Amino acid sequence: MLRNDTLRNIPLTPELHDYLLTQGRMSPDPLLVELEERTRAAIPDQAHMVVAPEEAALLTFLVRLLDARTIVEVGTFTGSSSLCLARGLPPGGSLITCDVSAEWTALAEEFWDRAGVADRIELRLGPASDTLRALPAEPHLDLAFIDADKPGYIDYWEQLVPRIRPGGLILVDNTLFSGQVVDPFPGEKPAAVHAFNEHARKDERVELVILAVADGLTLARRLPTEESTLR
Repeated sequence: MLRNDTLRNIPLTPELHDYLLTQGRMSPDPLLVELEERTRAAIPDQAHMVVAPEEAALLTFLVRLLDARTIVEVGTFTGSSSLCLARGLPPGGSLITCDVSAEWTALAEEFWDRAGVADRIELRLGPASDTLRALPAEPHLDLAFIDADKPGYIDYWEQLVPRIRPGGLILVDNTLFSGQVVDPFPGEKPAAVHAFNEHARKDERVELVILAVADGLTLARRLPTEESTLR
């Protein structure tokens, strides 16, 4: 493997992280800050699942860049990522978000309403696999975001890839899992993420990159049939 050790990622100190957010126009607005604070107060043990500010900004940016109009999210939690995805939608755009917790998503619904995006978001409670299987089978989605239970990643991927239009994106969160994906004896969750990463890497239906954003973010573009056959 070719590598250049002089070009590896620089350490992201708190000062540099603040600079990155400010100069990249990625500092969270007061509503997102309040949502994170409310999440930490209500669910302190799970509050780490709120998307990082730079990732939140990237989600909105990618929706706008792609001119996405139809989005599916797997894993709602308290709604920060869905809020950011919905903010990028044009008039008439829609987001289906899947979760199993009525308690956590009640907070999400409050903040969607306050952000003025509630009319663009449809929450479907229940196992995400069932929700995804109930979607039309043909390619019709512009973008999907997977950020739920790690052992379910491969199943969600297999449900979503055929439903993404050619040129559409699948985003998958936590694909570096705090660096534990390279541990020789990983726990259940990092092992599941490692297995997913291998599965996605071998999938000839997409081209993909993994970015060292937050906890690792995979971006996969669904290839048109003619491109897929040339790989």
